[in-house]
Amino acid sequence: MSLLAAQNGLKNTYEFISKRVVYHSLIWFFYILTLLFLDSGEESFIIILRNTLIHVFFLMLIVYTNYLYLIPNYLSKKRFISYLLLLLFTAAIVMPIEMVCLYWNIAGNDNIDAQIELLKKQYGHFILLFLTLIISTILKIIKEWFFQQAVQKDLENKNLQSELSFLKSQINPHFLFNTLNSLYALTLKKSDKAPEIVLRLSEMMRYMLYKSNEKKVPLEQEINYIQNYLALERTRYGDKARIEFECAGDSPANYTIAPLLFITFLENSFKHGLSQSITQGFVECLLYIEDNTIDFTIQNSKTTEKDERYFQGGIGLTNVKRRLELIYPDKYKLDIHETDDIYLVNLKINLS
Repeated sequence: MSLLAAQNGLKNTYEFISKRVVYHSLIWFFYILTLLFLDSGEESFIIILRNTLIHVFFLMLIVYTNYLYLIPNYLSKKRFISYLLLLLFTAAIVMPIEMVCLYWNIAGNDNIDAQIELLKKQYGHFILLFLTLIISTILKIIKEWFFQQAVQKDLENKNLQSELSFLKSQINPHFLFNTLNSLYALTLKKSDKAPEIVLRLSEMMRYMLYKSNEKKVPLEQEINYIQNYLALERTRYGDKARIEFECAGDSPANYTIAPLLFITFLENSFKHGLSQSITQGFVECLLYIEDNTIDFTIQNSKTTEKDERYFQGGIGLTNVKRRLELIYPDKYKLDIHETDDIYLVNLKINLS
């Protein structure tokens, strides 16, 4: 509880300091302390304090005039010449008023030398006021740049999440239709396999509905999804296809992965590698885990038959490539090899 209380305290403190009025007040306060510390004049502390407060007051006057009026009405509208001239005009107007106030502050002490020295500093005060305006403009530009970068980053993240959601929604539904057709055929035959198919299909649908929107899921759940998928395909193809899956290497219990990354490769293996009229085919799948790296390999026999029900025009493969680019940029390698008889896909993902 003490750690949680400390974290909440730090969060509340940060939120308080982040308020514009608070951090501006702190900046001016420490600036006043710095001027008082560095002042080496012979006047009394009260006169030095009043001089410092007068000086800071006029600095604040020009800074906030710049922030609240000049920048929004001139610089932001790209009226650069007018803006620069107004900066000079502001410094030229404020400087003599500040000098008069400072002069009156020390006039009551009959310190002629201090008054003369003050008059000699007029041009220095003008340059200081003008430089303060320039520096405040630069700080404002830098602050706005960081703000725009944060807004742009947030917008990019939202766009990426929208794109990922769209890509997930395009996962090919033909497997569901095939499974339902197989289930319908088994129920007509009153097969004992029908309840098993219903159970596996319900697990897969639950996974797709509740896990697909998560950024990462336990690797064990993704493997279970693959196993259910292949088990249903074994039921559909029976002895006409040899369907194998092996998971080797490290235990998947310690890893997480983006959901439904492998489904497109599985679907393509059956879509292009097997068909209802093929006499014998195969799909072999290996998932190897080692040192935060997943090595997924799937190969299948090829058929020249085209099933128009499954035709996607390559959208599924394009989508999964795009998802990999968004979720694992520069952390994956996808190789696809094809011969007259075999289609092989190898995907390596660095999960670290």
